[in-house]
Amino acid sequence: MKKRHIILPVLAAVGLAVAVAASLKAQRPYVPAEPVAQPSQAPYSSYIGGAGLVEASSENIALGTSVAGIVSKVHVQAGDTVKDGQPLFTVDERETNSEIALKKANLSKAKAALEEAKASLADYRTQYAIVRNVTDRRAVSVDEVEKRRNAESLAKAKVESAKAAVDAAEADLAASVTTLERLTVRTPLDCQVLQVNIHAGEFAATGSLGTPLMRLGNMDRLQIRVDVDENDAWRPQPGSRATAFMRGNREMKAELDFVRVEPYVTPKTSLTGSSTERVDTRVLQVVYAFERSALRAFVGQQMDVFIETPPRESMAQGSPRQTGSGS
Repeated sequence: MKKRHIILPVLAAVGLAVAVAASLKAQRPYVPAEPVAQPSQAPYSSYIGGAGLVEASSENIALGTSVAGIVSKVHVQAGDTVKDGQPLFTVDERETNSEIALKKANLSKAKAALEEAKASLADYRTQYAIVRNVTDRRAVSVDEVEKRRNAESLAKAKVESAKAAVDAAEADLAASVTTLERLTVRTPLDCQVLQVNIHAGEFAATGSLGTPLMRLGNMDRLQIRVDVDENDAWRPQPGSRATAFMRGNREMKAELDFVRVEPYVTPKTSLTGSSTERVDTRVLQVVYAFERSALRAFVGQQMDVFIETPPRESMAQGSPRQTGSGS
């Protein structure tokens, strides 16, 4: 019994000591962790901030094909600079080449039939001329003259039919040649290959694809498309100054040149790469541009953009929304 009386006070003392230690530890001041990168700071006294997405000056071109099939060859790779009309990739041409060979043979056949019809017409024309120029009607019957005249007319009709057959064969051949040309997808402008999502042996589908076969863009200058919340859509002014900051390094920045305001307020696209995923926000898109030498940015990269605006007090006199200058 004496041991039990000793153990209980000892356990109580240990528990009290643990509670006091925990309480003292909880009262220590919390030291927040240093951020990996300092956030960007607006260089203007009155401004709005927005997320910007870097794109090519021609906008990003999602390239597809008008003829579906297995890709036989890819002529470029990501990062290549290409000229207008340069081949990008080719869909299997074997079937179309076979069709062209067959249609060339049909065209040769149609031309031979035309020459035969012309020769037959010449023969019938000569025979009709002989009986037509006979002055003594007793030497040639009227029936014989009519027969040869009709034969010449029929030969003329056959020549016209043969000419039509040649035209049809030529048009048929031209259609296959056009199809052959369409099997090689070419760049529509001088640009750079941004992304290649198709390889030899893969099936290239037509239509609107979630992931385009290739992405292209003119990289002489870069643009940045800034999403401005619809609640602040009235604040940006055409020609307003703007500055873009690299996310992760606020020391890397570039002054932007105003390009345009796109007047349609659109649902904000979530940055997942899919154009079908949206959030419950609508945004006004303001487009700026900058020289590639000013900032080492890549197409598709997000940046923090601050757009200078007049003070709210000067833009909305008497408005109840006259709060701080930043957003």
